[in-house]
Amino acid sequence: MAINENTELEELIRNATGGSAAPPETPASSGADPEDDSASLDISTLVLVARRSLLWLILLIALGLTASWLYLRYTKPVYKSQSLLKIDERNEGSALGLAGQMAPAAADKGRGGKLAGEVEVIKSNIIYRRLKDSLALDVNYYVQGTVLEAELYGTSPFKVIYKITDPSLYNRKFDLRFINKQRFILEFMGQGRPTSGEYALGQTIDLSGITLQIVGTPALKGDVQDENYHFTILSDGAVNQYLDKNLAVEIVNPEANTIQISFNDFNPTKAQDIVNKIDSLYLVEKVTRKNEATRNQLKFLDQILDENGQNLERAEDRLQSFVQKTGTYDTRAELEAISGKMEKLEAERLKLTDKMILLTEIEVMARQDRLTRDETQTVEQSMPAIVGIEDAQLLQQLNELNNLQWNLRRISRSYTDKTETVQRTKADIEYARTAVSRLLRQSQKLLRNELSRLDQQRNRLNGDLQSLPAKGTELARLQRPMGLYDKFFLQLMDRKVQFNIEQAGTTADFQILSPASPPSAPISPNRLIVYASGLAGGLLLGLGLIAVRYFMHNTITNVRELERNTKASVLGIIPTYDKEKMEVSRLVVDKNPKSAISESIRSIRTNLDFISSAKKKRMISVTSTISGEGKTFVTVNLGGIIALSGQRVVILDLDMRKPKVNLAFGAQNVKGVSTILIERHSVQECIQPTSIESMQFISAGPTPPNPSELILSDKFDQMIQELYLTYDVILIDTPPVGLVTDGILIMRKADIPLYIVRAEYSRKAFIKNMNRLMRSNNLTRMCTILNDASARGSGYGYGYGYGYGYGAYGGYGQGYYEEPEARPLTFGEKLKKFFN
Repeated sequence: MAINENTELEELIRNATGGSAAPPETPASSGADPEDDSASLDISTLVLVARRSLLWLILLIALGLTASWLYLRYTKPVYKSQSLLKIDERNEGSALGLAGQMAPAAADKGRGGKLAGEVEVIKSNIIYRRLKDSLALDVNYYVQGTVLEAELYGTSPFKVIYKITDPSLYNRKFDLRFINKQRFILEFMGQGRPTSGEYALGQTIDLSGITLQIVGTPALKGDVQDENYHFTILSDGAVNQYLDKNLAVEIVNPEANTIQISFNDFNPTKAQDIVNKIDSLYLVEKVTRKNEATRNQLKFLDQILDENGQNLERAEDRLQSFVQKTGTYDTRAELEAISGKMEKLEAERLKLTDKMILLTEIEVMARQDRLTRDETQTVEQSMPAIVGIEDAQLLQQLNELNNLQWNLRRISRSYTDKTETVQRTKADIEYARTAVSRLLRQSQKLLRNELSRLDQQRNRLNGDLQSLPAKGTELARLQRPMGLYDKFFLQLMDRKVQFNIEQAGTTADFQILSPASPPSAPISPNRLIVYASGLAGGLLLGLGLIAVRYFMHNTITNVRELERNTKASVLGIIPTYDKEKMEVSRLVVDKNPKSAISESIRSIRTNLDFISSAKKKRMISVTSTISGEGKTFVTVNLGGIIALSGQRVVILDLDMRKPKVNLAFGAQNVKGVSTILIERHSVQECIQPTSIESMQFISAGPTPPNPSELILSDKFDQMIQELYLTYDVILIDTPPVGLVTDGILIMRKADIPLYIVRAEYSRKAFIKNMNRLMRSNNLTRMCTILNDASARGSGYGYGYGYGYGYGAYGGYGQGYYEEPEARPLTFGEKLKKFFN
C-alpha cells in the first residue's frame, strides 16, 4: 500500500511541475477532456488581461505619440525644389559626312546615352565649381534657436571674407556674438586650443592658419546682440559632398528628352536658388559648348587633363619624397617589423640576463669556503647548472676547480689539515678560485656591454615606434589627393573619348520647361506618417504586452475558467476578505454573520445539502494542491456556518506536518490527532471548544514521523466512529495533495471531498492534477470551491448555484448584507479598481 501511495505522490509532483506522466486510462476519461480546452482561446481571460493592461496600452500609445512629437520637434524639415528641362538634339552629321552612315535605330539607341551624359554634365565638377563661385556655398551662416539652429541663407547680418592656410580649420564652427553693431566676439577651436577675441566689423583678423574679415550686411539690425550666431567655412570636398548628397538629376521621359533637376535642403530659398542657378549654369555651359569648335573643346579637355596630370605628378613627387626621406611606405608592415625586432631583442636580453644571474651565482659560490675536515662541497654539487655555461675557458677553470675540490675531499680522508699534501691542494684551490673570479668579472663586463647595446637598440626601436602614427597620418594625407587626382584623371580621359565619339556630329538646344519654385511644404519628416508610426508602434507594443501577459497567465482567475477546466462540481465562490489583515486563518463568520463572505459560505452549505443530506452523518475533507490556497480558512468558516445552522460540528486537523487549525482558534497544539492515534490520549481529552457552542475541534498534535501510516491504521477509523456518536459533521483539514499523500487517503474515506482553488494564485496545472486525481481514485463526489475571488473577476458573483446572486459586491440583492459603510473612493482609487 505504501508503494502505491509513493507512486501516486511522485505522479502528482510531476504533474504539478509540468511533467508528462500520462494519467491511467479509466472509462470516465472518455469523451471531451477539459484539459484540451487550455489550448483554445479564453475570451474572458483575454478580456481580463486586456482590461488590466489597458493603462499600459494607453501609456505605450502616449509614449509612441510623444516620441513622434519629440522627433518632429528636434528634426529639421527638409524642403525640395525642382525644375524640368528639355534638350532638343539636332544631328549635324552631314557636315562631317556621317549622316548617311547613322541609322535611325542607332540614333534612338544613343538618345538614352546622350541624356545620361547630360545628367553627368549637370553633376560634374565644372557645374559644382561655378555654382560655388556664384552662390558662395563655401560659407554657411547660422543662428541658434530655442531648440534647433536655423541657416541664415541670404539674411545673415554679416559676411565673412577669409583666407585659410591651415586646412584643419575647414569645417570648423566659429561662434560670433555681437556686442553692438560695430563690435563682436569671435570664438573657435584653432589648432587644438580655444581661440577668442573681440574685434570690429571690417577689421582684418590675422590668426594662426587663417585670415578673416567680418563685414556687415543690410540685414544688420539692432537686435543682433540678442542672438548667438556661428558660421562654418567648408572645404571644396565638403561642398561637393553636400551637393552630391542633396542634388538629384533624373531622366523623366527619354522620348521627350526631358530631365528633372531637384535639390533637398533645410532652407527652401537655398534649395530654389541652387536649382535655378544649376539651370542657368547648365544653359551657359550648353551655349558655350554649342558655339565653341571641337578643337577648343578638346583643347579645354587637354588643358584640364594636363592640370590634373600635373597635380597628380606633384602628389606623386610629394609621396615619393616622403617615402625616400622617411623610408616608410607601409606603416602597418613597418609596425610589424619593429614589433618582431623588439620581441627578438627582449628574448636576447632575457637570455643575457639569465647568464648574468648565473655568473653572479657562480661568483658567490666561488668565494665561499665550505671546506671542513670531514666534508667538502664541490662546485658541481653547489651549482648543478654549471653545465649551462657557454664560455669554454670559464668552464675549463670551473671543472679544474671542481676536480681540485674532489681531490681535496679524497685526500682529506687520509691526511690531516697540517700535512703538505692537503696544504698544497688548498693552495691550488685558492689559485683556481682567483682565476675563476677574474674570468667571471671579464664575462660579466662583456655581458653588461651587450645588455647596454641591446638597451640602445630597444630605445631606438621605441623611438621609431612612437614616430609611426605621425608618419602614417602624413602618408595618408599625401596618398589621399593622389588618389583623387588619379581618379579624376581617368574620368577626364573617359570623358574625352566619349566627347570625340558622341559630339562629332550632334549639337543640342536647351530649354527650361518649368523653373524651380519655392517649396511650400517640407518633404520630410511627414507629420502624418510620423504620428501614425508612433501610434502604430505604441499600439503594437501594447497589443504585444497584452499577448505576452495572456500567454503568461497561468492561474485561475474566475469561476468560468474553473468550470471549463475541471470535471468536479463547483459549489460556490468565497469572496476576498479584506476587512483586516490576518497573519493566520481565523474564524470570521461569527463576528458578522450577515456579511458577504458569510452569505457565500451559506450558499456553499446549501449546495452541500444537495450532494449529501444534512440529516445524515457526514465526513467532509478539505484539501488543495499546495499551501496558501486557503483550505484552513475555508474549513474553519464552513464549519462555523454549518454549526450556526444547528448541527454539531467537529474539525480535525490532519495536516500533521504543518498544523494550522489550532492557530485559527488561538489554541495550543500540545495534544491532538497524533496522540489519539498512538493511544496516548483519548478523543474527549483532545477536543477543544470554539467561540461557537456547537463546534469543537481537535488539533493535529505533535508532528509524528509517520503520518500516512497513522491515518491508515484501524485506530483512525475507530476515532471517526467515536466522533460520529457525538457530531453530525466531521470536517477534516487535510494536507495539500500536491505535496504529500495524506490528503488522498482521507479523500477516499470522506463522504464529500472538497478541493480549494484560490483565484489569482492556483495554477491551471493544479486543476489538471485534480482531474487526474478524480479519475485515478474514482472520486465521483469531488467538489471544488473558488476562494479569494474578487467582485469583477469571479464571473457569476458570490452566490453561485442556489445562493443570493451578486449581493452587495455585484450590484444585485442589495440589503441582504450588512457591510460597514465605506468612504467614497477617490478618482485614483476608482481608476485603480477599474484596471484591477
